[in-house]
Amino acid sequence: MVTFLILLGAIGTLIWGFRRARPYGKIGVLAWLQSIVLVAPWLLFFSLSAVGIFLNFAVVLTLIVSSTGVYIWLGSQLRAESRRVMPPNVSEFRAEQPGSSRAVDQPPNQAALQSGHAPSSINPSPEGLPGNPDNQHGRTEVKPQVKGSSDEHAPAILETISKEDLQAIKGIFGIDTFYSTESAPYQDGAAFKGNLRGDAAVVYQNLSASLSERMGDRYDLYLLEGPDKKPLVIVLPTTNAPLPTTPFQWIISVILAIATFVTCLETAGILQGFNVFQDSTHLPDSLWIGGGIMSILVVHEIGHWVKAKQHHVRLSPPFFIPALQIGSFGSLTRFESILPNRTVLFDISVAGPLFGGTLSLVFLIIGLLLSHQGSLFQVPTSFFQGSVLVGLLARAVLGSQMNQALVDIHPLTILGWLGLIITALNLMPAGQLDGGRIVQAIYGRTIARRMTIATVILLGVVTLVQPLALYWAIVILFLQRNLERPSLNELTEPNDIRAALGLLALFLTAAILLPLTPGLSGQLGIGG
Repeated sequence: MVTFLILLGAIGTLIWGFRRARPYGKIGVLAWLQSIVLVAPWLLFFSLSAVGIFLNFAVVLTLIVSSTGVYIWLGSQLRAESRRVMPPNVSEFRAEQPGSSRAVDQPPNQAALQSGHAPSSINPSPEGLPGNPDNQHGRTEVKPQVKGSSDEHAPAILETISKEDLQAIKGIFGIDTFYSTESAPYQDGAAFKGNLRGDAAVVYQNLSASLSERMGDRYDLYLLEGPDKKPLVIVLPTTNAPLPTTPFQWIISVILAIATFVTCLETAGILQGFNVFQDSTHLPDSLWIGGGIMSILVVHEIGHWVKAKQHHVRLSPPFFIPALQIGSFGSLTRFESILPNRTVLFDISVAGPLFGGTLSLVFLIIGLLLSHQGSLFQVPTSFFQGSVLVGLLARAVLGSQMNQALVDIHPLTILGWLGLIITALNLMPAGQLDGGRIVQAIYGRTIARRMTIATVILLGVVTLVQPLALYWAIVILFLQRNLERPSLNELTEPNDIRAALGLLALFLTAAILLPLTPGLSGQLGIGG
């Protein structure tokens, strides 16, 4: 019954998505098709499994590879169609020429800049826009005052950009890049509203190079989507970059790493039926399992570090989160550089789970292959019903052994499973978790914000049956709920290959954390 309801919900979602996409014509339909091609193989797999038809691994892999290829092809068609139906609006450009009925950087805007007030037509909200970090997460609380605002308690604008610098910055705009129509002070820099005259990546590169020629390295340029969904350029002094890690924060990082290693040893002892701190003779037995959990965490961080180094981005040290139940919840890592674009955000965010998750999966598969009668751990086969992915892999490797009430498994199986859980928790689409950053990189801030709220609500519901979810919900709510600060070029999205990889990562997260239904477990022969 549960499987039927899930399938019914999936089909209903597809129909709802099509109804929403159809008014946008061919572009909408192509986007809708993209959203379903990666889900289709898994929907087919679970649909057939629900009626007792099981596809082998080779067929499933072929379906996944084929759907990924179709996804990428649809993406190229979508971009081509977008370029065809949305060329630069020449008539709009002509209406904005000086002397027309629309005001373009007229004296009122100049006066507003000098007086420290922004015209009401530009009111960049601090949510989703860059600013002067007031804490280690790079959040900003400073709001530009709006002329005529009745809010007497609105924070004052920081020292306004000089008139000379403002005029030099205005000189970078042109009819072939970004045609500025209005300007206003924004914190200790300026915001420019206007029209984009080309591909966002090319425009940003040209504007940034021109700014560097005129102003050196004194200012950073952000190309963003404003609150009104129109392009917005913000220029801020380089002093608005994220703050480096302080010595005190380094000390906290080291303390948390030591505490996490201790909880990994404690978890290893619990798995083997003893308390390592009450009986130190068992310490050698805990070291290799506890060290294995720690190695997955370290490899995860190495993934982030390797990709960050490739993109010339500085990262803070990892702040590990100890947990007695599974050794660790992972770690929190902060960007200490302004990211150039959303592609870099995606690459660095996905690299950690890719490294750590791959190692965990290798441990799991090797552990299953090495499992035999008399292995260290003996667990009920119902144990494998706790994860769709692990249950299916165990059924594929152990075969008929999964029909028994108990099965002997190698310790690497447990180690790999724990690693996958830690990886999946960090891939949840919330805030500044790896999954939240991936969603922000692919779909933008609006979708990322909604996914964060949905994830926290879902964890709150799951808490009723799994107390472990409560701890992670608290971590997200108090430490990681805010989105990552904007990159310099927020308009250019990652390519379709990265989008496909991101969707696959999110799907695997669900496959790791969701349990098998009793009916599907029985059909698969899992559980005695």
